[in-house]
Amino acid sequence: MTAKDSPRIAAPNAEHIAVWNDVLVPKFTRFRKVMVDGLGAHGEIALRRHPVAAGERVLDVGCGFGETSLELGRAVGPRGAVLGVDVCEPFLEVARDDARAVGLTNVRFQNADAQVEGFAPTFDVCFSRFGTMFFQSPVAALKNLRAALRPAGRLLMLVWRRTDENEWASLPKRIARAHLPPPPDQAPTCGPGPFSMADPTTVREILSAAGWHDIEIEPVNTQMTVGETVEAAVDFQLSIGPAGEIVREAKEEGVAQRPAIERALAATLKPHATPRGVLLSAASWCVTARHGP
Repeated sequence: MTAKDSPRIAAPNAEHIAVWNDVLVPKFTRFRKVMVDGLGAHGEIALRRHPVAAGERVLDVGCGFGETSLELGRAVGPRGAVLGVDVCEPFLEVARDDARAVGLTNVRFQNADAQVEGFAPTFDVCFSRFGTMFFQSPVAALKNLRAALRPAGRLLMLVWRRTDENEWASLPKRIARAHLPPPPDQAPTCGPGPFSMADPTTVREILSAAGWHDIEIEPVNTQMTVGETVEAAVDFQLSIGPAGEIVREAKEEGVAQRPAIERALAATLKPHATPRGVLLSAASWCVTARHGP
C-alpha cells in the first residue's frame, strides 16, 4: 500500500494526517536511518530514567516505524503487551514486518488517530516519542489518552524544546534565513507542529486541563546524527526541518537561492563531521504524569 492509497481517518486531525501520508511519509522513509538514530537517543534516555516493567501493557502513540514499540515489547516480556499506534499505514507496514522478523508476538500495530480513537482502558503506560506535538487539539487528545489507562497508569512522552536549543534545527534555519525571507513562525502555544510543546508551562497547562497529575518535566540533552556525510546532512536539512520549509515557502526565490544555501550549509556543517557522521546538539523534554492522584 502506498501513502496515496493509505486510508484516511475522519478526525479533527484529518488535514494534518493527509500531509503526513502524502508528503512526509516518503521523506521519512528516505531518511529513516537519520530519523531513527536521531530520535532514538532521546527515547533510550527516557526509558532508562523511567523504565517499563515486565508484564505491563503499553500504548505507543505516534510509533512511526515501530522501533520503540519493539524495544518496549522486549522490556515488558511475553506477559506484557504493546500496541503501537500511528496515522501512517506505510510506517506500520514496516513495523509489522520488523516485529515478525524478530518474533515479537506481544507487539501489534494499529492505524488510528490517537486523539479520537476509543481505546479500552487497559494500558499501564502511555508512551510517545515526539508524537504528541502534532495533535490539533492537544487537551482533547491527552484526555483521550488518559482514558486509555488504568487508574494507576502513567504517561511518558518526549517533546522537542525550543528551536534555538536544538542545533540540528536552528543552525540550518539561520543559514536559510540569511538568504531568504522567513515564513511566519508558529507560536509555541498553538497548533500542531514539532515545537508546539517547547514551552514547559504550556505543557503543564495542557496536561492539567486533560486531567493528568504529578506532572514532571526533565531536560534531555544529546547529539543527533543528521547525515553520514556533509552532503547527506545538507540533503536531509533541506528536505525535513525549518530550513527546508523556508526554501519551499520562498518558491521561485527559494529555487534560485538553493545552490548558495547548499554551499553555506556544507561549509557550516563540515566542522561537525565525525567518524559517526555529522553531529548536532538536540534538546527535548522528558515528560511524566499519572492518571490520578
